[in-house]
Amino acid sequence: QVQLVESGGGLVQAGGSLRLSCAASGRTFSSSVGWFRQVTGKEREFVAAISWSRGSTSYADSVKGRFTISLDNAGKMVYLQMNSLKPENTAVYYCAASSLSGSAYLPTTRALYRYWGQGTQVTVSS
Repeated sequence: QVQLVESGGGLVQAGGSLRLSCAASGRTFSSSVGWFRQVTGKEREFVAAISWSRGSTSYADSVKGRFTISLDNAGKMVYLQMNSLKPENTAVYYCAASSLSGSAYLPTTRALYRYWGQGTQVTVSS
């Protein structure tokens, strides 16, 4: 069983920055961890993913160049640094551990993530 706890959300003005954290605990064989976001009434969408062992990353086109995913493997922490935030980035952000084990593939679809945190709200004002 894996537990994921997000933190770091809040209210920020457009153009500002936030860093989200995800603390992972419990036994996991997941190859990767991802960040997703969801606006009420819309589908949960992929933001970024990182491989635990390789450190390779993947990003949604809409956040490339502005968001950076990183990890502290020893501490089982995953971070999402968000810069140049826009009002359309307002959403609940979720951390998730994939259902894949020993794979270099970084999934971008929700169905390939097995464990989810409770989410943290990010609000960007204009």
